[in-house]
Amino acid sequence: MAAKILICDDDEGILDLVELVLKEEGYEVIPELNSLNVANLVGSENPDLVVLDLWMPVLSGDQVLRNLRKDPTTKNLPVMVISASGDGKAIAMNAGANDFIPKPFDLDHLLGRVKALLEAA
Repeated sequence: MAAKILICDDDEGILDLVELVLKEEGYEVIPELNSLNVANLVGSENPDLVVLDLWMPVLSGDQVLRNLRKDPTTKNLPVMVISASGDGKAIAMNAGANDFIPKPFDLDHLLGRVKALLEAA
C-alpha cells in the first residue's frame, strides 16, 4: 500500500509540483494550502509523513509542528519542513522537525529524503 503524504504550502506552484512528483513515485498525496487545516487533516487522513512549509500566513509551519508534537497521537509523526528562510533549519529543528530541506530544492533530493523518512518510520 502506498504511503500517504500530507503537503502544506501556501505557494500553489510548489504545492502542485511536489504533489505531481510524489504521485509519480506512487505516493498518495493530500495537498493543502491552508495551514489551519493541517491538524484536522492529520486526524482524518492519518498520513505517514507531513511536508510543511515554514512561512505561511495565519499559522506558520513551526507553530503547526509544535501543535503536532504536543498531541500524543501525532508526536512521533515524521515531519519534513521546507523553507527559503536562511535560519529555517534551526527554527524547524527546534520545533521538532525530522528533516529540513531548503528552497529551492532539487526534486530528486526531496524524493530521496521522503523515502528515507518513510523507511525510518
